[in-house]
Amino acid sequence: MSTSLEKAIHGFESYLSAGRGYSKNTVRAYLADVQDLIAYIKKQNIENVEDLNLEHLRSWLWQGTQNGLTKSTIARKSASVRSFSAWALKSELSDQDAAIRLRSPKAGRTLPKVVSRESLKTIFDELILKATEDNPQGVRDLVAVELLYASGARVSELVGLNLESVDYSRKLLRVMGKGSKERMIPFGQPAQDALDMWIRVARPKLATETSGQALLLNSRGTRIGVRQVYSLVANLLAGTPTGAAGPHSLRHSAATHLLDGGADLRAVQEMLGHASLGTTQIYTHVSVERLRAGYQNAHPRA
Repeated sequence: MSTSLEKAIHGFESYLSAGRGYSKNTVRAYLADVQDLIAYIKKQNIENVEDLNLEHLRSWLWQGTQNGLTKSTIARKSASVRSFSAWALKSELSDQDAAIRLRSPKAGRTLPKVVSRESLKTIFDELILKATEDNPQGVRDLVAVELLYASGARVSELVGLNLESVDYSRKLLRVMGKGSKERMIPFGQPAQDALDMWIRVARPKLATETSGQALLLNSRGTRIGVRQVYSLVANLLAGTPTGAAGPHSLRHSAATHLLDGGADLRAVQEMLGHASLGTTQIYTHVSVERLRAGYQNAHPRA
């Protein structure tokens, strides 16, 4: 019995959401990609899942490249439809996996933008000046940036922290990462000092009956959002020499500075919550590039 593409995508959404370990952003991106594919092939009078074939997929991706999509976007779209096609076969909605031989371009690996230690010192000096007892938002901002840089946590992980997520005696954060995987991340004394001032003095001034267990609060006393943290960090990083922007730059910087200081690669992998060591290894390339630049600028025979 034929299954329409529209009906299939609802089943695919349930499959992605039902304990597959995908983040909400990944589910949203995969569904958007498959919906885009369906809109494309329906123009060719393809209505049912079983009629989807490899040439349709290749044509769809080719159109994406003609529209200026980056290699990384094309690679993600390929992953989306491979997942959809494999699910359709497994669910007996089709008798073939149309995407099994679909190849996508390897995403070009670009080096992350890293904030220098000097720039970070200037940023923290500015935040500390504003983090006074009569400015609870200033204390909160200091805590947010200290924790992002100290732990290398993702901004979504930061805003999801609760009061019980902090182990003060051992200086550890318990964060919930991608795929609902929990991990422990250490933080240093500056972050500890900022947290202490936040919990003792500043947070009580913002907290309301609806604050619950959220660690970081906005001016209304509710959990701070990703956009607010992104805006805060983007403003702080504006004008830094490397052009870094957004909370992820602090994550890149934390990883690179740890490796520059001799930290073990696997320890940094665990701290960042990377499933693959290869993902973490990109930060060793950052360090090598900085070493090469320093050599070329300073060595008389460079």
